[in-house]
Amino acid sequence: MTVTADQDWNPGAYHRFRGLRLRPALDLLRSVGPLPEGDVVDLGCGGGAVGPALGQLRRRLIGVDTSPAMLAQARLTGGYDQLLEQDLAEWQAEAPVALIFSNAALHWLGDHEALLPRLAGMLAPGGVLAVQLPHQNNAPSHRLWRSLVDELFPGRVDARQGPKVMLPAEYHRMLAPLGKVVLWETEYYQELAPDAEGHPVRRFTEGTYARPILNKLDKDEQIRLITTYESVIGKAYPKGPNGTVLFPFRRMLFTLTV
Repeated sequence: MTVTADQDWNPGAYHRFRGLRLRPALDLLRSVGPLPEGDVVDLGCGGGAVGPALGQLRRRLIGVDTSPAMLAQARLTGGYDQLLEQDLAEWQAEAPVALIFSNAALHWLGDHEALLPRLAGMLAPGGVLAVQLPHQNNAPSHRLWRSLVDELFPGRVDARQGPKVMLPAEYHRMLAPLGKVVLWETEYYQELAPDAEGHPVRRFTEGTYARPILNKLDKDEQIRLITTYESVIGKAYPKGPNGTVLFPFRRMLFTLTV
């Protein structure tokens, strides 16, 4: 999958909420036990936010991502031994690895029934697949983007092309035959700071979940959709007296040790 300049991720927009996005990754990493010999792979490394923490494992660290802009940011961290611009669904390890770590990336790929066993097959004995997936698609923050674009521009955006996450029990059923599975969900109550450019929840979601939706629209249509979203999102996520918003965000996390 080639990423064009107009479709590429915006590191500035994504990293505006860097701390909030990093916390689930650190929670996931803390759940990883002893590892066998082998490399650590940051699959969907983005701008390299998790790189310093993964570097504490004292292994060769490989970052893989589809976004040239994000990889350029990751390169600046100096924490990776190798960075690869590659489709995550097509990446193949050159040798068995100790840890495949994927934070908020695999939900952009389809066919998890084939993808996750394939990744597990690249692990060394005792190796770990550690994955964090946003599980927020049915919350108002995400659902409103889909419903509003369908209302304003019928047929322009195929919702099936957006992020996909299965039910926790489905992941457990699929992974349990492959090794030891530990799976949990956490709802993070995130306090979003006031933002002069719009409602904090809109600003949080437009650079990630809403990105493929907005990419299907021209500039005027994007403005119309954003304006409409702004007019209703405050009912679901009201601002406090100082302009902050309490934003519950659910994450699914699991480890598979083979």
